[in-house]
Amino acid sequence: MIAVLTGDVVNSEQYPSTVWMPLLKKVLKNYGEQPEIWDIYRGDEFQVKMSPLVALAVAIEIKAMIKSIKKLDVRIAIGLGDETYSGGRITEANGTAYKRSGRMFETLKEEKRTLALASGDESGDLILNLMMKLALDFMDDWSPVSAKTVAWSLQHPESSQQTMAKHFNIQQSAVSQRQKRARWHLLQELLEFYKQTIKQMAP
Repeated sequence: MIAVLTGDVVNSEQYPSTVWMPLLKKVLKNYGEQPEIWDIYRGDEFQVKMSPLVALAVAIEIKAMIKSIKKLDVRIAIGLGDETYSGGRITEANGTAYKRSGRMFETLKEEKRTLALASGDESGDLILNLMMKLALDFMDDWSPVSAKTVAWSLQHPESSQQTMAKHFNIQQSAVSQRQKRARWHLLQELLEFYKQTIKQMAP
């Protein structure tokens, strides 16, 4: 089983691509080579494949990175399934993971949502999508500061608040406040719940 993320940058026309593109590429490059594992096309759309276990964390990391720029956001559909053809380019690859991701991406556009998942497991999808919908209630409202806090926390999971305070040149108490505002601890619980659910769904 693999995970395929299909997404686009919302309000990308507000800035030249040189503003947000490096942030997006920074995350995507962690998962392999372009264009086999990930690619950016049609200006602001992107696709990347990876292990299902990390898919939600990566989607949230991309969201946090892009939302660190005022007025920008991303829309991401996670598709879980198989890959029946790779062909050397992710945009030419095929399989249930790609089809589910693509269909869900179109649904997100219609429903004006920014994150959802399709795995073919109806009950599992129902629970995870409800959890994500509840989390989007605060994620969609992240300020650039909250978004930067989450992105950094996801990229440095072992780091202490002191290390983070040093990085942002702020007091440790301010780090605690920022994580609280961004609902970081709730996010960690969501990611842990997602991982456990995916492990049970895996064939």
